Amino acid sequence: MGKIIAERDIENFLTHLKSEEKSKNTVEKYLRDVQAFVKFAGSIEVTKDVVIAFKQSLVECGYAVRSVNSILASLGCLFSFLGWNDCRVKALKLQRQAFYPEEKVLTKAEYESLCRTAQRKQNDRLNLILQTICGTGIRVSELAFITVEAVRCGEAIVSLKGKTRTIFLIKALQKKLLRYIAEQGIVSGSVFITRTGKPINRTNIWREMKSLCIDAGVDPQKVFPHNLRHLFARVFYDIEKDIVKLADILGHSSIDTTRVYIISTGNEHRRRMESMRLIL
Repeated sequence: MGKIIAERDIENFLTHLKSEEKSKNTVEKYLRDVQAFVKFAGSIEVTKDVVIAFKQSLVECGYAVRSVNSILASLGCLFSFLGWNDCRVKALKLQRQAFYPEEKVLTKAEYESLCRTAQRKQNDRLNLILQTICGTGIRVSELAFITVEAVRCGEAIVSLKGKTRTIFLIKALQKKLLRYIAEQGIVSGSVFITRTGKPINRTNIWREMKSLCIDAGVDPQKVFPHNLRHLFARVFYDIEKDIVKLADILGHSSIDTTRVYIISTGNEHRRRMESMRLIL
């Protein structure tokens, strides 16, 4: 029988991912990628040529190189699970960026403006979410680990994807969180919760952050939770110049991932070149 991806194959693959302790978001991402390929391939037998054609179609549709490679990685994982290693294809080559586009970088001043705007709108929860992510470098998915118990002892233990790391809450942040906990009457568990007591999800955080942009005078394209994590990384690296330590703090397995976080902007790159004074 030819290599046709059946519904049962996908179900077994998802079960495998869960047994590997992949996060819910990761499993959903893999599922979307696989479904996109299945839609492309239709009833055609899966071969390397078909996968190459799918890769080319993504490029022609305007997908970014990183996005294409991420989708191919999902398919590669599926093919390995099914024993179809001859169907795996190479990722697109991506030249490492020398600097980051200015229009995509959230500056410290813009971050402060977002916080002040949230405070002015009396959205204390969002104001503290912004400061907690930016002040610790955690992922938005890790906010659930900022619990009442963690705040009281000044550190949170984050356990995701089989990895565990400790996140320190500096005294200024700890003080703000303790005051918020007392005002909200939160006894235990996650600090950032909805009216029904459930941990707030990334979609709601994203939507609330976007609502600040006009009043804060910040380009909405710069405003999303992960950019706060990038800002933490850049400020930390500017002070410490220790990429290995930063990788540990961010929970990265590879320093290559961390490098993306500390790429300077075009203007910064230009200023450094000017300071070299090599033109006589």
